[in-house]
Amino acid sequence: MAEEKKMSLSEETARKWLHERGVEVKDIADLVYFLQEKYHPDLQMADCIENVERVLSKREVQNAILTGIQLDIMAEKKLMEEPLQSIIEVDEGLYGVDEVLAFSIVNVYGSIGFTNYGYIDKLKPGILKDLNDKSSGKCHTFLDDIVGAVAAAASSRLAHRAQNTE
Repeated sequence: MAEEKKMSLSEETARKWLHERGVEVKDIADLVYFLQEKYHPDLQMADCIENVERVLSKREVQNAILTGIQLDIMAEKKLMEEPLQSIIEVDEGLYGVDEVLAFSIVNVYGSIGFTNYGYIDKLKPGILKDLNDKSSGKCHTFLDDIVGAVAAAASSRLAHRAQNTE
């Protein structure tokens, strides 16, 4: 029986904060399935979950999650100086720092992740639609891009592994 790896404080906190912000591994796995189902006819949700879990275990991914969620929370609590407070609070269209942070996650598994990320960022399926709903009173300027990036990275990981087994 394989020994279970102990999570670092960063990973534990990143997962906890995702959960507290309403995002579960299954939500991200649903996005992976959405991105990959047409390319892998035998795709199982367990494969999607496994790839999301592997992406979440990466330190650079955890750092992006922690940073982005903290910035969203600070904006919700109005703890930032203007004009940054308003820019993040309304998720201003020309503010691209949230995407830049997401790219640090997408980069982990190669350039295919950019295509996947751009596609779901535009369509906003599943949990991304919920995170973009401004009527919730929550600020998810960074979180929606982070979740999309984790899904894109997990999709890329899945695609690379599938290519290697063909």
